[in-house]
Amino acid sequence: MTSLARHQLSPAETGPALRALCEWTPADAPAGGLHPGDVGWLLRLDDAAVHLWTDGEVPVAVGFLDGPVLRVTAAPDADPGALAADAEELLVPGNDWSDGLPVPGWEPEQEESWLVLSWTPRPVASRAEPVGAATTADRVLVHREAFAGSTFTVERHRTMMRSPAAGLACETLVRTPAGEPATGWFAGKGRCGLLEPVGTHADHRGHGYGRDAVLGTCATLARRGASAVAVMTPSANGAAVALYRSAGFTVVRENRDWARPR
Repeated sequence: MTSLARHQLSPAETGPALRALCEWTPADAPAGGLHPGDVGWLLRLDDAAVHLWTDGEVPVAVGFLDGPVLRVTAAPDADPGALAADAEELLVPGNDWSDGLPVPGWEPEQEESWLVLSWTPRPVASRAEPVGAATTADRVLVHREAFAGSTFTVERHRTMMRSPAAGLACETLVRTPAGEPATGWFAGKGRCGLLEPVGTHADHRGHGYGRDAVLGTCATLARRGASAVAVMTPSANGAAVALYRSAGFTVVRENRDWARPR
């Protein structure tokens, strides 16, 4: 890389980063630490910051800080050494993990790994319905019930759906006493879509509602032209792994973040 530069993008400026991530998304499973949908989900936050690395005017990597983890996906021909050297400014003490970008001197995380599972399009039956204006509040409510400590709100959902990633989003809801949502993200025809996030109301787990929401979102992505749909979950989360396997997902790889030596 002869003229590597890093640009911090506001939510409204993320179009080039999203387009680059779509171009780099393979057909079977996401590459690196980011899918366009990960950026789409981040853009529910007004203060979201996305980093775009360029070589001249050509995008070569996209990343953002997810808490203490720097998540990055680079172009297939990018120089990871040059990217890691520049990323040192972001990897201050406390930001001690890197997902998708090997950092010299760091080691694979030993305590936690993530499974990448992939679903191949096929005919499915599902009770899921598209999320619309009338069901947005239900979709948000179930997310908050499914994820302890969630700060998701209807206004943040609106912010996400006003962002440059809005056209990639596919959301479905299964009508139960509470409603079970799943959000999927499109990356282009012939490229792998992503589920992020999937949540089931605690009072309605174990009855197949989450599986229906997953399959409904997968089917929506397949109709748009996705070649596959992927999801990531901690390998220790046996309930989530079982849910995705029951929906026809198979494990394609196990990821470990790079961790700062302790």
